[in-house]
Amino acid sequence: MRFAYLIPPMMLLAACGQGEAKKDTPEISINAGDGKDGVQITSNKDGSGRVRIGGEGVDIDMKIPDFVDLDVEGDFDIDGVKLYPGSKVGSVNVNAGETGGKDKARVEMGFTSPAAPAKAADWMAAEFAKKGVKITRTGDTLAGTDKDGDAFTIDFAPDGATAKGKVLITKG
Repeated sequence: MRFAYLIPPMMLLAACGQGEAKKDTPEISINAGDGKDGVQITSNKDGSGRVRIGGEGVDIDMKIPDFVDLDVEGDFDIDGVKLYPGSKVGSVNVNAGETGGKDKARVEMGFTSPAAPAKAADWMAAEFAKKGVKITRTGDTLAGTDKDGDAFTIDFAPDGATAKGKVLITKG
């Protein structure tokens, strides 16, 4: 899977001040720690953000007014399969850390699609088949395991004539 858990914090920091945020900038939340120690990075739809780094002897908490202008849709894929064409990501939430010596991560991404749920799910199922990724389908929900062994589900729900959906990827 690309989007390597998921947007490395340094990439987000490098994006600071890269111009005005787009109106449809996704909300992004990354938590790699336990709330006191680690790194928390957030961005809002208006492009503002916050970086917090904590640990022994370190407590940095910065507001950043012009934080990100990322192409989340262009950077996201699961084993080479992207979202249905024209889909827009509205939120990304990454929660990663270590428990009992094992890495754990949960990535949740909300999106909208210009197609109806069944059409978008059909298209993505066909794309996974082309890449040799085995999935199961229940209604308009796709589920599988990527080449790294991480479980994923992609849910499509009606939103008028189009769809809104959620991608959930879990490791550990």
